[in-house]
Amino acid sequence: MNFWLTVLGMLAVTFGSRLAGMLLTTPLPPFWVRFVRFVPIAVFAALIIPSLEGTRGEGLPRVIGAVLCGVLAWRTKQLWIGLFAGMLGFWIMRNLPLM
Repeated sequence: MNFWLTVLGMLAVTFGSRLAGMLLTTPLPPFWVRFVRFVPIAVFAALIIPSLEGTRGEGLPRVIGAVLCGVLAWRTKQLWIGLFAGMLGFWIMRNLPLM
């Protein structure tokens, strides 16, 4: 019973917040507009950061790829360029024969 109560609570919070956002007719204050702009990048970082250490000794190539991705996405303002360069950097670093 506790499981279903938890699921129903998560359902109510998720869809309640979405419904409230759709029914909102007044414009948001400037503080909240600035705040909401950073939500996607915060979620993206929360998904990526825990996997940077790697499981097969790939920590350094993953960190280099992530830094490359972050710098290029920040400088070019194009996320796809950063993602492409980060993956390319990771693949190159992973396949380099290190002594």
